[in-house]
Amino acid sequence: MKLIKKLLIVLLIVLVLWIDLPENYRLGNFAINPLKINANIFGLQIKKDFNTRLGLDLKGGSELVFQADTSKIKAADLQDALNSARDIVDKRVNFFGVSEPTIQTLTSGANYRIVVDLPGVTNVSEAVNLIGRTAQLSFKEISYIQQKNATPAAVLKDTGLTGKNVQKANVTFDSQTGKPQVALNFTSEGKKLFADITTRNVGKQVLILLDNTVLTQPVVQQPILDGNAVITGNFTTDGANKLSIAINSGALPVPIKIIEQRNIGPTLGASEVQKSVYAGIVGLLAVGLFMVLYYKRLGFIACSVLIIYGFISLAIFRAIPVVLTLSGIAGFLLSFGMAVDANILIFERIKEELRAQKTLDVAIRLGFGKAIDAIKDANITTLIVAFILFNPLNWDFFPQFGLVRGFALTLMIGVATSLFTGVFITRRLINWLYKKV
Repeated sequence: MKLIKKLLIVLLIVLVLWIDLPENYRLGNFAINPLKINANIFGLQIKKDFNTRLGLDLKGGSELVFQADTSKIKAADLQDALNSARDIVDKRVNFFGVSEPTIQTLTSGANYRIVVDLPGVTNVSEAVNLIGRTAQLSFKEISYIQQKNATPAAVLKDTGLTGKNVQKANVTFDSQTGKPQVALNFTSEGKKLFADITTRNVGKQVLILLDNTVLTQPVVQQPILDGNAVITGNFTTDGANKLSIAINSGALPVPIKIIEQRNIGPTLGASEVQKSVYAGIVGLLAVGLFMVLYYKRLGFIACSVLIIYGFISLAIFRAIPVVLTLSGIAGFLLSFGMAVDANILIFERIKEELRAQKTLDVAIRLGFGKAIDAIKDANITTLIVAFILFNPLNWDFFPQFGLVRGFALTLMIGVATSLFTGVFITRRLINWLYKKV
């Protein structure tokens, strides 16, 4: 069992260091890149890279300006329609893999626009196509109208089933051909409508349209009563994924078209970023120096734990991935303070037990036992505050700004990681450098 634990620790260390590697890192004659996954597992194509993503303030990106066509919207409903369009664009951008975008509506006279700032996006054309798609999914059946002295004419008839009745769309793969397809799961109302449609159209075609373009027109073989359907066609994996994103985010209430596109530089100047980096480095070095001078060997252990903590946190940021803005980095540095605080609580408790004439073995055991409650309380309180700032449920009475959320997310990840390193790793290093408890 001990051997298995040691092997798992070694594998974890290798994985973390591999994820944290910079691009094109060279070890002698070998070029080593960060971990990337591109595999087909049980018919599911998985692509994942582990690169550091920087926000608009640090890296820049692209700014897209969309003009909203409000000619068919009543004046009383105009503001609600624009806000709804902004929220749907926000969903699509985040589904597309861009975190912390800046999305706002602008009104100038009779012109209504949506401005989207995308940090670090390289393939802007794909983002434009996805954002601007109206994505109105509809299901139609074929009806025949008898004409005088002529062959009955086929017309498309609305079924009442639309994209708003879809609870979830996701990419799956055909078990026979391996081709990607989009699976639909309907709401309770959609399930009933779809059951009625398939029941009355057995042996007939039912057309599935997106923005009045026919995607597929399958023949119903039997009634489908479980509320599930599949859209098939000549999809690539990427195309099926974009379709599922458009369906999941809903239809835009107003058509929008791109009128301006430009690249934007970092909103913070290079000198300001450099000063912030220097300030962070000086602060961390000062903390490390204090720990070593005051706690001696225990301080050296604390510094080692902080280095391990930094590597693990960076690996988590890359794996999620987290888009790092200056406020996000501030949250990360603040969590460093929480990690140091945990070590100080443990060390002071150990020193108290040693002053009470306890042996080192007993002092370490009691020190950890008495410090753990205070550490947990402090970290849980911070996690609750960070959760409120992150506001995952989009409550109106809490902040909803991307920069605040970036700060809260890195703080949550950092605090949770510091709890792990401060308790588990610190104890093991103390046991290793001193003696077994």
